[in-house]
Amino acid sequence: MPPEPPATDPFTLCPARVHEAGGRGRRAFALFQAARHPGPLIWITAAHVPDLPMLPGLPQGVGERLHLLRPIGEIDLLWCIEETLRAAPVGLVIAEPEKPLSLTAGRRLQLAAEAGRTTGLLLIREGAGSNATETRWLCAPRASNTPDSTLHHWTLNKNKGGTNGNWILNWHGTSTAFHLVSEAGERHQPQATAR
Repeated sequence: MPPEPPATDPFTLCPARVHEAGGRGRRAFALFQAARHPGPLIWITAAHVPDLPMLPGLPQGVGERLHLLRPIGEIDLLWCIEETLRAAPVGLVIAEPEKPLSLTAGRRLQLAAEAGRTTGLLLIREGAGSNATETRWLCAPRASNTPDSTLHHWTLNKNKGGTNGNWILNWHGTSTAFHLVSEAGERHQPQATAR
């Protein structure tokens, strides 16, 4: 059965598929997606990585659904991703592989997501994406004048099911509410006439 097409919301990830997010804002994108997906959430990161999601900083409703897996080594990490994608009641699997995925590994993860009807999000490093991924996002924070929210610049630069896009949004970080912010355009002055 083919995956359902995403809704009109540009940030809705196609279910039962694996997606990728890169850039300095990739973890914010993951938390945004975690707040939007119902059910248990699995976050997989290598055991030696010191940076972990902190419960007080998570969006509302995410902390009590979050399960953190810390495998030792890349082979165990890929095994954890594949097995949790196959687990049908899981709402979203977020994983942080440290090495680039081969096409074979990426395809195995897509098949696991289809089998479990689970959505996956891989937080990748620059140049470490897989050709098998459904979508690939480049995520970066932007400077903001408001102290209670953060501007994000999210670019969809690979999309097997549609067109690419580029958005700036204002997301508070504690709920799923967001506002799209239009970029300031260039102001064109009339050309001076020659005398």
